[in-house]
Amino acid sequence: MDKVASGWINGFIGVLIFAGSLPATRAAVLGFNPIFLTCARATIAALLGLALLILLRQRHPVSRELPSLALVAFGVVVGFPLLTALALQHVSSAHSIVFLGLLPLCTAIFGVLRGGERPQPAFWLFSILGSVFVVGYAVLSGIEASLLGDLLMLAAIVMCGLGYAEGACLTRELGGWQVISWALVLSLPLMLPMALFTMPLSFEQVGAPAWFGLAYVSLFSMLIGFVFWYRGLAQGGIATVGQLQLLQPFFGFGLAALLLHETVSWAMLAVTLGAMVCVAGAKKFAA
Repeated sequence: MDKVASGWINGFIGVLIFAGSLPATRAAVLGFNPIFLTCARATIAALLGLALLILLRQRHPVSRELPSLALVAFGVVVGFPLLTALALQHVSSAHSIVFLGLLPLCTAIFGVLRGGERPQPAFWLFSILGSVFVVGYAVLSGIEASLLGDLLMLAAIVMCGLGYAEGACLTRELGGWQVISWALVLSLPLMLPMALFTMPLSFEQVGAPAWFGLAYVSLFSMLIGFVFWYRGLAQGGIATVGQLQLLQPFFGFGLAALLLHETVSWAMLAVTLGAMVCVAGAKKFAA
């Protein structure tokens, strides 16, 4: 299997794992405060990542790699989870799809700025069109605006796109799981005290679905998903493989329908098909 094909497979697995974050987070916030959930998931993942780094005797990052790791931690470990948790106190989860639809385009832009990639002009057409499909669906579905929530979500998307691109570039030198593990370890001195500070006084009222949700976002969304995602971006191209994120909201809705018995409309399926066409077009014109 060639490198590009492997990159798309790894990227697709990463997107599937991240898609499970939506129903898992919905289950987790039934029993946990969003701020505690953000800090706890990063802390648990950081401790697991640190154990892997020690057990497998991985080398320490050199000084020139530390700024990039700090950007990864700032973007995807601290920034995106925290800002989205704050934003969801002001906007609905449906409203957040408007901004998730912009994430592939944002990742592609940072792929150009930080990764030196140069997609063909037609790539940008498909990337923008894919974002329009997702954003348009969310708008037509009916959303309520909140200036503070919108600003928080916009900042979250920018930070996530930067963290994705920076982590993918560093993966070529350090390795995919090593990048996210070291980024998590760097964030541990901040996230562990915050987790302890925001920890509920009692866990007696926390049900099994909330514990399952916390376990999923800690192990899969915060650690395992990034192993595949960063490897996919590094192998197949940040801008190109990043377009797979257009499908993430719809995978999440599918899982929500399966696990939480939510309704999946024909319009949602049609928009998903349109997003898939845009992903294929972006792949064709990426190089």
